[in-house]
Amino acid sequence: MNEQQSNIVITPEAMAKAIDHTVLKPDAVPADLEVLANEAVTHGFCAVCVNSCHVALVGEHLKGSDVGVCTVVGFPLGAMHPKAKAYEAETAVDYGASEIDMVLNVGALKSGKFKIAERDILGVRQAIGSGRVLKVIIETCLLTDTEKVSACKIAESAGADFVKTSTGFSSGGATMEDVRLMKQTIGASMQVKASGGIKNWHTAAEMLKAGATRIGTSSGVTILQDLL
Repeated sequence: MNEQQSNIVITPEAMAKAIDHTVLKPDAVPADLEVLANEAVTHGFCAVCVNSCHVALVGEHLKGSDVGVCTVVGFPLGAMHPKAKAYEAETAVDYGASEIDMVLNVGALKSGKFKIAERDILGVRQAIGSGRVLKVIIETCLLTDTEKVSACKIAESAGADFVKTSTGFSSGGATMEDVRLMKQTIGASMQVKASGGIKNWHTAAEMLKAGATRIGTSSGVTILQDLL
């Protein structure tokens, strides 16, 4: 992080607008999702991120607000057939999702099958159209730095809007080093979402200063209260 970045002042409003308020646990029930949506509206979060089966319900709770509906696709492994990912993404959009966070085919990337990994992303991009935000989760904890760079370039080539660090369900989450590397790789052409293990204001702020523009966390309210 350079001196200019370290001196960036992040306001509570800017932090809130960077947060994707997230519940991806398998045992989430409708009451949890209602609370999530209400918190997002109250605090002015950017989006609510849920599993695809909950998209319609969350969309109902967010109706009339400017909070987006985000869902995950191919989650958490990324090892699904490309047609399954594309169908899941298309269905989520049909039910009201405005943003898709899809998991990269990590095995294809690590075996050097870059075209397969790219076609996987491209299939989702085509399925949801150009009007929705597409984020590609590259699962940084499973990749070398060289592979992280390749993943970012593949996502860019396939028309993604963001690269995202982590699912939060693997062996590690977001790090400032990974966020910096990803931002350096994509430059101004895309954005970075930091996700996984971000639970307080300090960590979230450091991710933004490192180059992220979106934070995925289930601790959005705690992060904002951490500043008080």
